[in-house]
Amino acid sequence: DILGHDVPTFYKHLENLTGTSVMDADVCDPKLYEMLLTPEPMGVTEEDIDCNTGTLSLPELGTPFVRQMLLDSRPKNFSDMLQISGLSHGTDVWLGNAKDLIDNGTCTISEVIGTRDNIMVYLIHKGLEEGRAFKITETVRKGLVAKGKVSAEDWSAMEDDMRSHGVPEWYIESCHKIKYMFPKAHAAAYVISALRLAWYKVHRPLEFYCAYFTARPEDVDVPTIMNGKQAVRQYLQNIKAKGKEASKKELDVYNNMLIFNEMMSRGIEVLPIDIKHSHAMKYLPENGKMRLPFGALSGVGEKAAYSIYEAAQKGDFVSREDFQIEAGVSKTIIQNLADLGAMNDLPDTNQISMF
Repeated sequence: DILGHDVPTFYKHLENLTGTSVMDADVCDPKLYEMLLTPEPMGVTEEDIDCNTGTLSLPELGTPFVRQMLLDSRPKNFSDMLQISGLSHGTDVWLGNAKDLIDNGTCTISEVIGTRDNIMVYLIHKGLEEGRAFKITETVRKGLVAKGKVSAEDWSAMEDDMRSHGVPEWYIESCHKIKYMFPKAHAAAYVISALRLAWYKVHRPLEFYCAYFTARPEDVDVPTIMNGKQAVRQYLQNIKAKGKEASKKELDVYNNMLIFNEMMSRGIEVLPIDIKHSHAMKYLPENGKMRLPFGALSGVGEKAAYSIYEAAQKGDFVSREDFQIEAGVSKTIIQNLADLGAMNDLPDTNQISMF
């Protein structure tokens, strides 16, 4: 998490919720590869979730750019996914390069240059001497050709070496455009992580979504969520209609609401925040549904969420005022909780009116 990668935390929550080790997630499950191209393995349609793949919420695979890459390249196996990961992290390797080669039928996703290692292995397979293959690979993957940092004479000699060993012109031209090339081992780590999580998404959806939101404690629009799927869809349409005028916060909430819409489309219901049942920050499965935590409420940070949770666990309060003092949070937060029905109809104060 310190490095900005929350997948290990995601793993931990999934294992705790399901009792299934991430090492047992089958990354070769055919449904995972179907989900790269359609949401149908999840039992929903593109219209249901406003997305043409099943990769929303999967690291490295959920952005509009990579989703379009998947549809353009049609990956069929793990090896193809390594290519996708390499191409999505390189510079000048997909747009204006590999994508064009695939679109015009010159080659397939498995044949384009996807990672830096591919260049050296391919050239050695073609018969180039290992040291020479390595030299060409280093020149290409660092972008020295594209950036003009290698002499025309040296690159011309490399091109001649490749041509003399049967390397096609499209491959040489592709090398010429590359400015940075991703390492294959790094691509493999990303792909394995994404496919492990995809297995849970297909086979343990409730626990997947609970773990997803717990690992990413970001703002969501609780009132809209509690008004149901149609309200969520209307919210998404409203933000989408704003286009570039939408604020960063609105876009962040929009991305989370897309996941809630997907979850609801799969038949998973959301339970409201409740002082007797909600955790501070964890989204928890409860009777086949998802229980929202205190931290889901806008304006409630982790510290405040745990203060509310600890006060709720004690249970010795008789009014909202009493609970607020015990939790040490603002009246506004308590009122917001009450507005959502989370206070179990507690009276405002300890005072009793006599008539």
